Amino acid sequence: MKGLIFDIKRFAIHDGPGIRVTVFFKGCPLSCWWCHNPESRREGPESVTRNHKINNRVFLINEQVGEWLTTDEVMKEILKEYLFFEESGGGVTFSGGEPLLQHHFLIDLLSACNRNSIHTTLDTTGYASQEVIIKVMNKVDLFLYDIKHMNDDVHKKYTGVSNKLIFDNLKFLHDEGRNIVIRFAVIPGINDNMEHIQNMIRFLKGELVRVKKVDLLSYHNIAGHKYRAFNVTNRMKDSKEPDKKQLKEIKLSFEKEGFEVNIGG
Repeated sequence: MKGLIFDIKRFAIHDGPGIRVTVFFKGCPLSCWWCHNPESRREGPESVTRNHKINNRVFLINEQVGEWLTTDEVMKEILKEYLFFEESGGGVTFSGGEPLLQHHFLIDLLSACNRNSIHTTLDTTGYASQEVIIKVMNKVDLFLYDIKHMNDDVHKKYTGVSNKLIFDNLKFLHDEGRNIVIRFAVIPGINDNMEHIQNMIRFLKGELVRVKKVDLLSYHNIAGHKYRAFNVTNRMKDSKEPDKKQLKEIKLSFEKEGFEVNIGG
């Protein structure tokens, strides 16, 4: 079986416990304004021209982003780091894009990891049918589950899709006893106000009583060159990154309600 992958990152330390390999799937059903991987959105390999500067000379280099790889090819790369997994309590994280968009390939990879006793983490938007969630969930040790905005209309505006399916799947995974860490990307002017933070806290405490861990991810604007290279409109180009004081205040708001919070995953 083959799947479309655009990157494999080794020695990742912010995508779950321990030292990990993060496998990035290409293709995503959302179009978040603040996406830091715009190259992950489209389903299919893409050609891109990059500028490389050497000794004050600029060279144009054509590259392909996205490659069809087999399960065995991906597992070969993952297994190279097996010793680090054992020593650090790490494993493999499937990210994107949205891995659930290629759920058949994802399931094949998860099954291979399970056979090799490798800890599996899925970094997901949760935007998939419940049928897909059911097929995947028992093969995943940890879900890093994104919450982007509590208000459905605002969610549609900034991601292109409703949040109803996302929250339905989140509550389903919770009720099924899955291990979940909430990931919340703090986006200036969109979801960083205290009213939204409090709404999120009330939802978690009311609907997801077993979820106690939250990762705060700070918006950053370092992906501007990717938007230009892939001819994607950068709607956040003039936005500033949250300052450390604001992130600490948001962190404290969650901690006061009993959550364990990490900044940066």
